[in-house]
Amino acid sequence: MTASSASGGSRRSEADATGFTASPQLTQALQQIVVDLVELHLQGKQAHWNVVGHNFRDLHLQLDEIVDDAREAADTIAERMRALAGCPDGRTDTVAATTTLPAFPEGEQSVSAVVDLVTARLRATVDTLRTRHDQVDSEDPSTADLLHAIIDSLEKHAWMVSAENRSG
Repeated sequence: MTASSASGGSRRSEADATGFTASPQLTQALQQIVVDLVELHLQGKQAHWNVVGHNFRDLHLQLDEIVDDAREAADTIAERMRALAGCPDGRTDTVAATTTLPAFPEGEQSVSAVVDLVTARLRATVDTLRTRHDQVDSEDPSTADLLHAIIDSLEKHAWMVSAENRSG
């Protein structure tokens, strides 16, 4: 007697163990999230390189934390897409053509301008995550759990960065 038959179950065949595959809609939702996270990473690096002014060093270092978190989140979602038989597209032409984030200005930017610019991009990325969340959750709650963690992280960054321009 096997453990399976003792509990009333029956063995599956290999053909029955196909795993979960994302629908085209889920893949599309996750693709948009990947694109915006990649763009957040790139824009964060642009800000990091070109921020100037009072408190430059603190913001410069804080931007590296945001960049690292955005890059890691993009990788997490892209790898989740692969686990669900989707193909993420993070090519620069795809990112530039499909991101929902506003363009980042070129050249040097003051600390206060970068605070506002980066806060807006963090919030825009969170908006993409929140907009796609319910669709993702209805098809794959496990992936939605990943989105929760990313939303939490990016909202915390937005709060911490935006506090630089606030007065008590």
